Parts: sequence; structure tokens; C-alpha cells
Amino acid sequence: MKVVSTISYLGDLRTNSRHLRSGEECLSDAPVDNNGKGEAFSPTDMIANSLGTCMLTLMGITANKQNFKLGAIEAQVEKEMAAGPRRIIKIRTLIRVEDLGFTPEQKHAIEDAAINCPVTCSLHPDIDQITEFEYRTDVSDAANWE
Repeated sequence: MKVVSTISYLGDLRTNSRHLRSGEECLSDAPVDNNGKGEAFSPTDMIANSLGTCMLTLMGITANKQNFKLGAIEAQVEKEMAAGPRRIIKIRTLIRVEDLGFTPEQKHAIEDAAINCPVTCSLHPDIDQITEFEYRTDVSDAANWE
């Protein structure tokens, strides 16, 4: 195994994580509905966000390996929590992709890469994972896709 980060408790239900290789840092905060201030990603937010970032990363790796270009891509991630014990029960990921005229095989390849990414395969099978893909040709307002 390899140490990838160090995490410091800052008090007031906050932590600071430092990625050892890059030195990048990331704060976390307990959510408002669990005694925190909600001023940063909660630990469970980070899990849901990790799923989305892993999906997009694997889509990029696949496109690179198969020598085709990806345009604008955005993932919108929603998470649903349950109590008793408090846990994630559902993550829904909507992936919006600029359609650059992909062949059916290319679409299948990037979608398969996303839904079989390492984070997807690492999550507990009791977490309901819903992934949807939306292809658009007009992405002039990609930053505000809703």
C-alpha cells in the first residue's frame, strides 16, 4: 500500500486533507443536517464527487486510447442519505457530453468506461447508482447546463 494523503482535524467538525504527491489541499466540513456548518464538501459529498470525477477521467482515458476527441463534458451528481445508520443510499450522475458526432461504438466505449470506473466498482452494492448520459450539439452555454 501507498500513503496518498494526510488528514488533520481542525476542530468544529472540519478536516484538512493534503495530497502528498502534489501538496494540494482540500477542506471537509460536516453537513448542516449533521451538526456541521456545511461550508465545504462533507465526507459523503466527497464520495459522490469522486464517483463523478472518476467517470469523467475514465471517459477521457478511453477516448485517448481509442484516438478520438472529447469536447465539453459535465457531470451533475446527486446524493441521497438514509439514517439508521447514516449512509449514502443513492447516487445519481447525469453526464452531459458535447456530441462531436461520435459513432455508436465510441459512445458505447465512453459510457462503458464511466459506468465501470474504479470508484463505481469500489462502492458498496447496496448504494443505488444511477447514471444517465445526455448528448448535446449546442454547448455554447455548457457551464450552465441545467
